[in-house]
Amino acid sequence: MTRIAVMGAAGRMGKVLVEAVQQAPGVTLGAAIVSPNSSLVGADAGELAGVGKLGITLKDSLASAADDFDVLIDFTNPEISIASLAECVRLNKAIVIGTTGLSGEHKKTLSDQGQHIPIVFAPNMSVGINLLLDILYRAASVLQDGYDVEIIETHHRHKVDAPSGTALRLGEVVADAMGRNLDECAVYGREGITGPRTANEIGFETIRAGDVVGDHTVLFASEGERIEITHKASSRMTFAKGAVRACTWLQDQSYGLYDMQDVLGLKD
Repeated sequence: MTRIAVMGAAGRMGKVLVEAVQQAPGVTLGAAIVSPNSSLVGADAGELAGVGKLGITLKDSLASAADDFDVLIDFTNPEISIASLAECVRLNKAIVIGTTGLSGEHKKTLSDQGQHIPIVFAPNMSVGINLLLDILYRAASVLQDGYDVEIIETHHRHKVDAPSGTALRLGEVVADAMGRNLDECAVYGREGITGPRTANEIGFETIRAGDVVGDHTVLFASEGERIEITHKASSRMTFAKGAVRACTWLQDQSYGLYDMQDVLGLKD
């Protein structure tokens, strides 16, 4: 039985993660962590998540729960996630990170620490999105330079990073399939007199509104036709279930940095 700890268990995503752990076979909630300054320290994690009393009280640090978990799930923010990673290395624990907005330096830290513990990092833990990545690579490989590419993403008004980590990952997959460097060809929004669209650019459009969980569309357009590949998430539970699935898979892995493509067996 894999014992899972949830970082940020009092947050919107944290509560859903607690619920997902309770629903999944072969795993159990071992610990739930919140900020040391939180007034909820000591509260029952299950009651807070709406799944009933679990007897797991919210703790204020990973160190205080060191004997209670095997894998940590962290969907918080870049600074907390990197601190959680360092603590997991110290405690020799595996970690699943679904946090978005990580910088290049953060990702290098993930790669470096993957030499010490097993890590799954993905900006989107949805099984559907990760299957879409596989489909998208095949589509972009066939369509190539005859099609303009635009990536449109919509999220709730509270999301703080843009474009979303998922949108950027979609762009990376398209660029890789088409032999381009996303850093050189990405265009983030357009305003004013921009001139004609260049042939190789990959455009990103960001929408923030309401309570949208996450919509992503990759548009391929040429003279005479359009192809749209779309994923729409209507519940955070889809991300939580993917993260729990990653935890069970990670228990059988040695140290290394993995992603959801590894978890789902989609890599050659």
